[in-house]
Amino acid sequence: MPKDLPHVRYRIRVGERGMERRCSLRTLFPTDFVLVWEEKLWLPGRGALAGLTRTERQRLQHHRWRQKFQRNLQAAGLLLEEQRAVHYLKLSAPWEVLIYFAEDLCMRAPLQVQPNPDADGSAEILRQLRLPNPLQQHVPNKPLDFYTCAFRRSKLSKFLGSDSPDSYFSNTQRHRVVAEILARTMYGKRKHAEMGIARLLAEGVYTAAFPLHEGPFELPGYHVPGADLNPRQLLYAYWARWCCWHKYQPLDHVREYFGEKVAIYFAWLGFYTAWLLPAAIVGTLVFLSGLLTMASAFREEICTSGGTFVMCPLCATCATWNISEICPMAKLGYLFDNPGTVFFSIFMSFWAMAFLEHWRRKNATLAHHWDCADFQEEEERPRPEFAAMAPQMAQNPVTGLKEPYFPTRARLSRMVTGSMAILIMVRKMVALQAGNIANISSTFLNLVLILLMGKVYTSLAEQLTKWEMHRTQTLHEDAFTFKVFIFQFVNFYSSPFYVAFFKGGSRGESGTLHTPASLKSISLASHGIIFLMSWSSLRMKDKPHTILHVHRKIKAWWQKRQLASLWGAQMGHDPRRWEDDYELIECEGLFEEYLEMVLQFGFITIFVAAFPLAPLFALLNNWVEIRLDAHKFVCEYRRPVAERAQGIGVWLLILETMAHLSVIINAFLIAFTSDFLPRLLYQYEHHTHLQGYVNFTLAQAPRTYLAQGNHTPCRYKAFRDETGDFTLFYWKLLAVRLGFILAFEHVVFFFLRLIAWLVPDVPADLALQVKRERYLAKQALADNQYVLGEGPPAPERSLPHNVLDLQGPSALWT
Repeated sequence: MPKDLPHVRYRIRVGERGMERRCSLRTLFPTDFVLVWEEKLWLPGRGALAGLTRTERQRLQHHRWRQKFQRNLQAAGLLLEEQRAVHYLKLSAPWEVLIYFAEDLCMRAPLQVQPNPDADGSAEILRQLRLPNPLQQHVPNKPLDFYTCAFRRSKLSKFLGSDSPDSYFSNTQRHRVVAEILARTMYGKRKHAEMGIARLLAEGVYTAAFPLHEGPFELPGYHVPGADLNPRQLLYAYWARWCCWHKYQPLDHVREYFGEKVAIYFAWLGFYTAWLLPAAIVGTLVFLSGLLTMASAFREEICTSGGTFVMCPLCATCATWNISEICPMAKLGYLFDNPGTVFFSIFMSFWAMAFLEHWRRKNATLAHHWDCADFQEEEERPRPEFAAMAPQMAQNPVTGLKEPYFPTRARLSRMVTGSMAILIMVRKMVALQAGNIANISSTFLNLVLILLMGKVYTSLAEQLTKWEMHRTQTLHEDAFTFKVFIFQFVNFYSSPFYVAFFKGGSRGESGTLHTPASLKSISLASHGIIFLMSWSSLRMKDKPHTILHVHRKIKAWWQKRQLASLWGAQMGHDPRRWEDDYELIECEGLFEEYLEMVLQFGFITIFVAAFPLAPLFALLNNWVEIRLDAHKFVCEYRRPVAERAQGIGVWLLILETMAHLSVIINAFLIAFTSDFLPRLLYQYEHHTHLQGYVNFTLAQAPRTYLAQGNHTPCRYKAFRDETGDFTLFYWKLLAVRLGFILAFEHVVFFFLRLIAWLVPDVPADLALQVKRERYLAKQALADNQYVLGEGPPAPERSLPHNVLDLQGPSALWT
């Protein structure tokens, strides 16, 4: 930092044997970020390098990288303070650095305060109906809402709060700036792309890098007004505790503390959970109606048939059996195959698209409210792993700088190879799982396979994505997300697909009667059981009563035990904030949380006909999930770096794809898996009350089959004659099924397009707010003196070229 800047007298220097500082950092500036390393390094004297082992040489290299990295951080203007034993390097960004990067990162600056009312849709409905709202809660210290514009240093005086530099930037904004500097700073040679804290963490030079939590989360033992709690205690008291399970989430507080990306996830999860309520109510009513009408005419015909209908053997060594033996299963199957489930499938298709359309409106409102509506990804830096493994350097056509480069043709060949590997694995997975679902009892084996193979496929997807050498983190994450979703989609959904469309079919040709010939209702009952088991395995990922939660607790205990041996003399004093935070578990992002919810969304839309209570179970699960995830972020995780986001990203595209797929799958389920259409056609052509329906659906064993091994005359479920050929009713039914699929899809998609047209993505009042904000920004950034002829505007003050030149070579970055 140049000498003419006012804060130069507060700079500190971290030396190899100690620290020289002109005054204490923590008494003047807040700690925005902490770098940690645990290694006690022995530094050899000159001439002793030849006798070092490989591990000692690696330690020495890490030490040199740390020294250069920290010198460059100081050159960037950050203030550093180091604590010994376990090495804690505390970083702080002074005012000049903050305002420089605020403009560089396109941060939003406040222009005018505006009302910030609670904008929850259900609260507004209850208010209009003048009904009490048990979900409402008052959370103190609600963040203010502002009209904002892009920050500019030359217009600093026109922004609210600019006269108070100590409080102008929030803690979240401060550590976002420091994280950006850490990601850009060099520690080695530029040609080797030795840059950024992410690669240093991967190399083991540092063991952790994190912003600090704002105090403890535990509430004091005595009464303290809510307004006097620190932000972390506030989130714990009004969000992360179980007693808040029936209250709205304080999303503005979550965004203020964790950033927009985390807040968007919890906003989406809460919105999705609220929309599950009507689906759960309708599904429960459908299930109850099926339970009350279970004793229908044709089901009674099965149960009272006795030995009338002798069924063909189910395997080569099996004996004949009576259809009356499956009376309990036939009644159970009716719960999953009745006219109500057909209506519910149609209802859920509309529900899914209506949910996504309204989420777009909610997302647009939140993005504007949180100043992310105009947020766009800047030209991203290459990933550290990409920079380390890229075989050559090439000029970036946007920035003009030389960057690590991987040939496009080589990447495409790797992507094709990876895609072939995915197809092979998916094919093997489908074959493996489908073969394990011959009966209901084998679904337990299928559950174990789902749990085990999920971990294997995730690891495989990660390795394939790394091998494909994607340049930026966004491209890498999108490719990884797509692969894992494909694996998990097949992993979880191959069993229901097999049960719904392939299990239980039989043909009338000679020699093929040994395939399963059970009724479709039994298949649907198995389908529902598989759904329950798969859903149970899905929610066993991260709950406090599961193995993974115990593993997380053991990991935290082991980390504390390891730190105890390193602290040594420091164990005598009370742990400080950075020591407490280092004991917490590193936050690994939101990928697993999104994946769980998206797979759940697929269950309740694609296969909801198999189990109408699925939305109810999903609702109960998500109500618990919100508080569990909140508790993890507030109490168990290190504070993640606040990231901006406009929405849920690629997950929205996946949800839309699954919603459209659900329409097609539900049409085929109703047409070919359910007995709805055969019963309807039988009622139209033969008997309104389904008398004799069971006998009508059972075909006589073909003569060729009976003559082959002197088999006993028997029946099987099919619309065939005694020669094994299809009857006229079969062809009529096939035409009805195909016509139903076409009509179902066209009608549903028409109404879905109508919903999309009637529900605009941006609400009208939000569009008005955007126009108002643009007007205020134009007024604030206009230079009135120049307009009035009083002279041109003063040039913008910038940091010297040799200090923070981020576009070209400088002493800072080389």
